[in-house]
Amino acid sequence: MKVLEAISTIAGKYFAVWVICIAVIAFIAPTPFLIFGGYITILLGIVMFGMGLTLKAVDFKLILTNPIPVIIGVCAQFIIMPLAAYLIAYIMNLPAELAAGLVLLGCVPGGTASNVMVYLAKGNVPLSITMTSFSTLLAPIATPSLLLLLAGKWMPVDPMAMFLSIIQVIILPIILGIFIRKFLPRVVEKSITVIPLISVVAIIIIVSAVVAGNAHSLATAGFLVFIAVMLHNAFGLLLGYFTALALRLDESNRRAISIEVGMQNSGLGVALATAHFGPLAALPSVLGAVWHNISGPIIATYWSKKPADKIQTVNAALDKSEGKANIQ
Repeated sequence: MKVLEAISTIAGKYFAVWVICIAVIAFIAPTPFLIFGGYITILLGIVMFGMGLTLKAVDFKLILTNPIPVIIGVCAQFIIMPLAAYLIAYIMNLPAELAAGLVLLGCVPGGTASNVMVYLAKGNVPLSITMTSFSTLLAPIATPSLLLLLAGKWMPVDPMAMFLSIIQVIILPIILGIFIRKFLPRVVEKSITVIPLISVVAIIIIVSAVVAGNAHSLATAGFLVFIAVMLHNAFGLLLGYFTALALRLDESNRRAISIEVGMQNSGLGVALATAHFGPLAALPSVLGAVWHNISGPIIATYWSKKPADKIQTVNAALDKSEGKANIQ
């Protein structure tokens, strides 16, 4: 078990490296990875089951005790990212399937990797976990509705079919994980450190399958889509932060909301795009899985060198001085 725990730690720490390496290998030699194409939905269900095993009632307590940052963050998630994706796809004049895929990436909830990034960035980790959990539970309604509104311009959207897909792939595995944690807590606690390894392996296989299945499309349109994904991610990180700043949340909350808004559940995007739009529409989510795990560590490393409490002290001093100036 200790060996598995060590491997799990390494897998999680260098997740971005593994994703990039497997994507390059699958692009150069796609044939061996094509067999995984039919297992994308199952693999994503495994990832979500692992998420359910890690969830506790306390993860949702923040919604009741301090709901304002959660509401701000989740609203930003489902407003900024879909609209940014729509505008980028429209301005860049992306082909219909790629445009719908980018909008889909913008409409999915936050990804679990964001929680680790927020921790490294010295942000509000409980807020990050609550936002991920809450946005995921809202996804069966929010994602199909937003897609129908925004992506219908490019591709036909069946919101009911997508609703059922999200229930099957996301909600049911999470609920199963929560129940198992509830009734078999000792078993879960003993194996909890290995769960990241299982999730990393599952996501790596998903990425390899989609890259292999779209190697030709990547060669012709990959650069264009990668630019679109990078812009989309940058808008999420920046607008998430400045939304929280404008609404006068403290620095740790700003960092959490910024990273949560900017990092999407690209695995869900891949599964939904493959099932409902076509393999080409999965490209933005595949490239998102790669890029989000590059940009996330970069911004987390930058913020880790700037403790949030010091910034909050400076801001408080500035607010105080402004207040005195106004009185005078």
